[in-house]
Amino acid sequence: MAASRKLAFRLPPLPTVGELIKLYNLRAEKQLSQNFLLDLKLTDKIVRQAGNLRDAHVCEVGPGPGGLTRSILNAGAADLLVVEKDSRFIPGLKLLSEAAPGKVRIVHGDILTYKLDRGFSRQISKRWDEDPPNLHIIGNLPFSVSTPLIIKWLEHVANRTGPFSYGRTQLTLTFQKEVAERLTASTGSRQRSRLSIMSQYLCTVHSCFTIPGRAFVPKPEVDVGVVHFTPLVQAQIQQPFKLVEKVVRNIFQFRRKHFYKGLEKLFPEACRVELTQEMIQRADIDPTLRSTEIKIPQFRALCDAYAQLCSQDSNLIDYEFREELRQINQERSRSKLLGRNMKNKAVEQD
Repeated sequence: MAASRKLAFRLPPLPTVGELIKLYNLRAEKQLSQNFLLDLKLTDKIVRQAGNLRDAHVCEVGPGPGGLTRSILNAGAADLLVVEKDSRFIPGLKLLSEAAPGKVRIVHGDILTYKLDRGFSRQISKRWDEDPPNLHIIGNLPFSVSTPLIIKWLEHVANRTGPFSYGRTQLTLTFQKEVAERLTASTGSRQRSRLSIMSQYLCTVHSCFTIPGRAFVPKPEVDVGVVHFTPLVQAQIQQPFKLVEKVVRNIFQFRRKHFYKGLEKLFPEACRVELTQEMIQRADIDPTLRSTEIKIPQFRALCDAYAQLCSQDSNLIDYEFREELRQINQERSRSKLLGRNMKNKAVEQD
């Protein structure tokens, strides 16, 4: 007799997502950049991009009325942790939890501050050089939180902390189409940006598909891209995340100019020209390249050169051009005010 096969879990009949929205009088809050995805065929398609979720552990970010939540549960997830900031959605999520006993845990909190490294058992952990753990992060992200959140998670990837303390946890997330294009942009493309480098030096980043804006309620002014991230076994740049981010940010601040214009802003005015030339020579890169034309190995050479310069002068790593500029402008304002006061006194004496 053949061994009995474990039956796939399916949610029992429930009110539709649209009916729940009416039942609880839910409205998307514009200030929170909320847009509901009600089409379960689309939420199923998003979940499929994460891979096989049978018996998986999943964290869903911002479940809202629970459309994506249903698709994750129907895909066979054994343990689903949902993190929702908006208290209006909690009753509907509790309804889903009751329909899937023992499978759903609800956290009423902000994903930007929630400690995901405490959300799951350490038993699911895998070594970094092994296959990714059976843990996934999935979310239809509000536009307002998507960029700061992915930057925060990329820093966690670099440090192997937070959700990546379990191993190379995979992410399947939605972004405004323009942001999705930046995350996945190749060298030389118009969309190549700081986000492209910061994500691709740490992860394999894959653009899955685009969801038209009309699929959401209310309809946003832009389309939405679904992006999948798998952390690399070895990062392409072996320097601290904040150092890499500083170099990349400065290089991309003058996109239409030669990249050395941004590189200059890494150094105080007194030694700017000298150290910029030294950094370019150490990295052995053509100074007339534009930021969008620089490949990740070249960014690695630039970061390594900057790290060497910082090791020679510990003050360099804390230097910020904008702070120096702010101080210069303040000094100019004080000088103008002092000159104006002296002039007024001279007029009074006359």
